[in-house]
Amino acid sequence: MLRIENRRRQAIAPSESRLAIVTGGHVGIGLAVCQALAKDGMRVAIGARRAGDESIQSKVKDALGPDVFLHPLDVRKAASVADFHRAIETQCGPVSVLVNAAGISLHQPICGHDLTAWQDVIDTNLTGCFLTMRAVLPGMIAQGYGRIVNIASTAATTAMADHPAYCASKSGLLGLSRAAALEGAAHGVTCLTVSPTWVETDMLHESASIMARRSGRDVKKEIKDLANANPQNRLVQPEEVAAVVAFACSDRAPALTMEDILVNAGAHW
Repeated sequence: MLRIENRRRQAIAPSESRLAIVTGGHVGIGLAVCQALAKDGMRVAIGARRAGDESIQSKVKDALGPDVFLHPLDVRKAASVADFHRAIETQCGPVSVLVNAAGISLHQPICGHDLTAWQDVIDTNLTGCFLTMRAVLPGMIAQGYGRIVNIASTAATTAMADHPAYCASKSGLLGLSRAAALEGAAHGVTCLTVSPTWVETDMLHESASIMARRSGRDVKKEIKDLANANPQNRLVQPEEVAAVVAFACSDRAPALTMEDILVNAGAHW
């Protein structure tokens, strides 16, 4: 009983004392998540491959203020994850929240699929989440509190032609997240996935451009068709996904774990 009460006291500690890591937090859904968590009073640390670029640094500071911690991180590489985690703990302190938003997509069919490209998607979208979770989970368990949210996709539970690597990586992420939820459940640590449909981000526009080149159609027409593919006839906005993530990372959701939350506007994909 004493252990349970101690966990409750930690769980209601002020959110401003907590540190949240967001991978891929410099763009798209990741940046929107950073803004939502900062609005809730959390300190935010961002890991990104291009963290050293002045344009990225300027964009992040404009969105989150000058005190945001931005550090190079290549989630595909164990050494980079370890270096990032050491820097975080040294300069910012223990981690209470992890949001894995870094991700890539690829347009290739299974027939003739390039193996290097396949591995890059798997390493970024799945293995990268494993590496970051492996780095922070022991500390979360030790402190009796933690929130882990992995950005998956409706592609995890359905499929789309020419996206086998993406579908496989996001489906695997669901299983990984559920295993982490069970591992952390007795220690005040939750883990879940948030799965959006098409979201209006740079990734969507890149995908639309590829589809337009292949079909010979206008990019705007491709984007309009993507928007009309769900019953709401619109593209989900990054801020909508971020709001769900922020709730899952808050003290209002201690029992919300081992779940896949769809932000799909009624669409299967």
